[in-house]
Amino acid sequence: MDWAYLLNGFHGRIGRQTFWIAFGAVYIANFLACLAADQIQGERLSAIVDLAFTYPEFAIAIKRAHDRDLPVWLLIIFFTVNAVVDLLSVLGWSVIVDQSNWLALGVLIPFWVFGIALLIELGFRRGTVGPNQYGPDPLATR
Repeated sequence: MDWAYLLNGFHGRIGRQTFWIAFGAVYIANFLACLAADQIQGERLSAIVDLAFTYPEFAIAIKRAHDRDLPVWLLIIFFTVNAVVDLLSVLGWSVIVDQSNWLALGVLIPFWVFGIALLIELGFRRGTVGPNQYGPDPLATR
């Protein structure tokens, strides 16, 4: 597995297995790094760490979206909202989700539903059979 290609490039296609391995590895690294950052400096450093992981997560998701032949703007919306929430946290304007903050829940719940729908679409549905505009079928090269 070419990790430099997976984490840096926005071209080409990857299959579900490669997606899950790369996504799982990056997600676990992101979770552990954010946990450590939160213990060291608090929510702001944790948000900065999360922002740093946005690029490789986006690169992995783009390649998988290419395999599914999905419009890239769906991922751009999702990752932009995530980056804005992290940036607000870095600036000290974090959205604290609690039962009394209905506005935050009204924004975050649709965001989470959208994220879960994207994860299902990218992680569980088969890619386009044969070559598409983004390259050859990653399963055909096996």
